Amino acid sequence: MVDILHKVGVQAPPAAVFAALTTVEGLAGWWTTDTRGRGDDPGGVLEFRFGPGGIDMKVVELAAGRRVTWEVVGGPEEWIGTRVEWRLEPDQDYTGVLFAHRGWREPVEFMHHCSTKWATYLMSLKSLIETGTGAPDPHDVKVDNWN
Repeated sequence: MVDILHKVGVQAPPAAVFAALTTVEGLAGWWTTDTRGRGDDPGGVLEFRFGPGGIDMKVVELAAGRRVTWEVVGGPEEWIGTRVEWRLEPDQDYTGVLFAHRGWREPVEFMHHCSTKWATYLMSLKSLIETGTGAPDPHDVKVDNWN
């Protein structure tokens, strides 16, 4: 198994980052404008739709201001069964966001694309929280000829 790992510092308290990861409004502000579901309830499912397709995430764990974990239950074959984890660590005026997309069966070429896209979306999350404006799909940074 292989994982995608990233870290970004956000100038905001953990509660603000947690809200952006658990509310439809927050998620639509940094990942994709076409977001539906329940991100604030373990067992709830979040539906994220993008130009090329969609991803469904089941909320597995919530620890207010500290941790969010999703399991991929719908989407690209390589993603099914993987987990997306967010650890929030307060550090003075910042929150360290430790991101992991865990459980890839092998490091396929698509994983390279996804790692880069996750990095752009983490910067979108940072921008949303710090400035009030993110860059969610379809306004995100395109990294190749199809997305």
